[in-house]
Amino acid sequence: MDLTAVRTFVTAVDAGQFQEAAAHLSITPQAVSKRIAVLEKDLGVRLFSRTARGAALTIDGQAFLPHARALLQAEERAAASVRPGHRALRVDVIGRRISVAGLLRDFHRAHPETQLDVVTLFDSDTAIAAVRSGTIDATFRAVTMPGRQLPDGVEATPVLDEPLLLLTGPAHEFAAARVVAPAQLAGRRIWMPGNLPGTEWAAYYDELAATFGLTIDSIGPNFGIDPLLDTIAGSSTLATFVSEQTPLVWPAGYDLRRVPLRDPTPVYPHSLIWRTDNPHPALTALREHLTSAYPGRPDSGVWMPEWAQRARAGTPAAL
Repeated sequence: MDLTAVRTFVTAVDAGQFQEAAAHLSITPQAVSKRIAVLEKDLGVRLFSRTARGAALTIDGQAFLPHARALLQAEERAAASVRPGHRALRVDVIGRRISVAGLLRDFHRAHPETQLDVVTLFDSDTAIAAVRSGTIDATFRAVTMPGRQLPDGVEATPVLDEPLLLLTGPAHEFAAARVVAPAQLAGRRIWMPGNLPGTEWAAYYDELAATFGLTIDSIGPNFGIDPLLDTIAGSSTLATFVSEQTPLVWPAGYDLRRVPLRDPTPVYPHSLIWRTDNPHPALTALREHLTSAYPGRPDSGVWMPEWAQRARAGTPAAL
């Protein structure tokens, strides 16, 4: 439908006369009549009845009026959705229950006027490609997988180095431990069915396993977090890794234990990735919020993959 004609129709109704409508639209009264005649032809009805005293809405015109106004409002909302400074900031998180989703919620609490469109893309390659193409404004990812580097015009900044915990059931050998060193896990099975090959989190845990001699077992279907917790609760040999800030809820009878890892503490390196020429003002606010909240990584006592350390040091030739 020709929205210019629809706007002319609504303006004519509000103005009360075609001549007044013409003045509002900066066109001639003849142009107003022509646009409305085209609209009437498209609809197959008369919208106005012409009389010596002017034009009055017909019954069909009265019926069409609220829909015409809705069409113009929809047009404005559609334009605002992509207008810089007005559309929602589109941000990708790996999952809505993980810690970086909490960072985004904290930002929204600090900036409640900012509209957010939160999406969940699968892996880092997909997310970074979406940032580069402008499909999304930013993504939270571990930077970056072995042998890869960010495309030109795409940058990253650290926002959270999240410690890992060992999650066990009450019968596991480390259930009563106050802390566990990663080296103590050598030869043990860590069950993580969500570790899919080709993802940045699988690359992280593969290097963790190689460094400390443990086994990441990803065999079996991934039915989600609740079945995983159920299995861990009933096992004396299986444990899994969880992030320190990931909220988990389980039945009291499971008696699951979250045991800190120390000497060193494995940390998962979350970064915010964005395109440098993205003009969205809320992106600047998000970056400033996250940068001010980032405590920085200790110089010692923590572990992360070498490829993540090189990425943080800004040495792309080594990625």
